[in-house]
Amino acid sequence: MLNNKYITGSCTISNGIVRKNGQMVFENQHAVLSNFLLSVYQAFKFSYPKFYKMDNLSKLGWLASEILLQDASLKERYKPEETGLILANANSSLDNDLKYQNTINDIPSPSVFVYTLPNIVIGEICIKNNFKGEHAFFIQDKFDAGFIYTQLNYLLDIDILQAGICGWVDVLGEEYKAALFLIEKSNTGQGLVFSPDNMDRIFNTIN
Repeated sequence: MLNNKYITGSCTISNGIVRKNGQMVFENQHAVLSNFLLSVYQAFKFSYPKFYKMDNLSKLGWLASEILLQDASLKERYKPEETGLILANANSSLDNDLKYQNTINDIPSPSVFVYTLPNIVIGEICIKNNFKGEHAFFIQDKFDAGFIYTQLNYLLDIDILQAGICGWVDVLGEEYKAALFLIEKSNTGQGLVFSPDNMDRIFNTIN
């Protein structure tokens, strides 16, 4: 590590609870996933018609990123190519793959097929925010903070990126969990040093 980087913001979504920087900002624990995601969208008064066409994985990641980036002013502080994303999950796009498989028995659905890749969630976040930096999506058995740290820290150290979003976005059926971290070279937020231990500490506070 050449210089410290900082976790300047975090957002977690799991089991009907949304937390930003460790504080609960929304709760709806009794809704099925599709209704829960819609309730988050409505509660934060987002206006983005494309949201309704997304699969649940993209909706989850997009919502977590929008909440994470509220008041972050990244567009004013960084060029599009200076912000990137490193994400991971355990189930790839299996949740949507199964839905697409079901459509094959009748008429294959192009609108479902387009989400049969896990990195589409990165595309949705980048399109909304005009991010054009390096990005990657990894499939892991479980959240590996050390691996994600290494990937993003390298890109920041060699100045390919000046800021990055990293973390976990996973959906399978009614099981879901998102934990996104905004990483910057200057301490403009929570003040936590960017490290595997600090990411794990935040990740492990959610069920």
